[in-house]
Amino acid sequence: MAKGVNQKQKILYLRQILLERTDEKHPISMAEILEALEAYGIQAERKSIYADIETLKNFGMDIIHRREQPSGYCVVSREFELPELKLLVDAVQSSKFLTARKSEQLIRKLESLTSRYEAKQLARQVVVTDRIKTMNESIYYNVDEIHLAISENVKIRFQYGEWTISKELRLKRDGAWYVISPWALTWDDENYYMIGYDREAEQIKHYRVDKMRRISLTGEPREGQSTFDRLDMGRYTKKTFGMFGGEDETVVLTCQNHLAGVIIDRFGSEVPMRSAGEGLFSARVTVAVSPQFFGWLAGLGDGVQVTGPARIRKAYRAYLENILKAYQGENSSTY
Repeated sequence: MAKGVNQKQKILYLRQILLERTDEKHPISMAEILEALEAYGIQAERKSIYADIETLKNFGMDIIHRREQPSGYCVVSREFELPELKLLVDAVQSSKFLTARKSEQLIRKLESLTSRYEAKQLARQVVVTDRIKTMNESIYYNVDEIHLAISENVKIRFQYGEWTISKELRLKRDGAWYVISPWALTWDDENYYMIGYDREAEQIKHYRVDKMRRISLTGEPREGQSTFDRLDMGRYTKKTFGMFGGEDETVVLTCQNHLAGVIIDRFGSEVPMRSAGEGLFSARVTVAVSPQFFGWLAGLGDGVQVTGPARIRKAYRAYLENILKAYQGENSSTY
């Protein structure tokens, strides 16, 4: 066998060629393999390629030799199947917490997990430019830092901000540092949130990760484990609309029957529901009562009424009346 400068890497280049250039519908012939290796500066004999392919198969690669047309060698299964990669691409490009640039980088990496032919199917899904995306790429590294703190069981310190009309993040509390024990990360309404224990307030709180700045590990042990252990994360995220806080309340909603799916989707299949007359049902839900919860109710129109407790019904009515006031009178602002 003729020797080349990259001869020792021959089997590695062969593996790369098979992964990049083949799938079940696109095999590669022996002649094409030899030509591809030669492009990497490797000259090889057919006999050695047969042996290398057997070695790769013994290593775990699912390589077959197709004898029907088109014939040749191909990798027929991989760690990620194409439908799985499509799901991952969809998740990446729809995630608001990733910038357009970072989304495109991640999608390129996902494309590398399949053949160049199947990668074209993923590329056709790439439409990230006009999606609503975060302007803050540091979230990518914030998530990693929070995971590190959780794994090392230590608190973090950070500054926290809010967006201004000039699209700048203004630090809250005049830039004061927050010291929190991080316990979990959750993805809600396409945003990433850190769930942590605030020692000063002695309660669980949540923070939007893209609004966190200059995160660092303090080295101090985390606190609040017993409080967090009592927290049902599923219920916590269901009752907290858009992760906006508020007082927990059990609220009775009377809904038209066609909204049963909406209630179940929001609060889960375990939500208590019973008939409330012709075409109606009532549901008892536990929520953090906030303007965001009232806004969600308003979006359902007259299909839902708050029927208890009376003070929550009164608060919801006041919320609606305040909105209506902004549209009353000829002199109302039109911006």
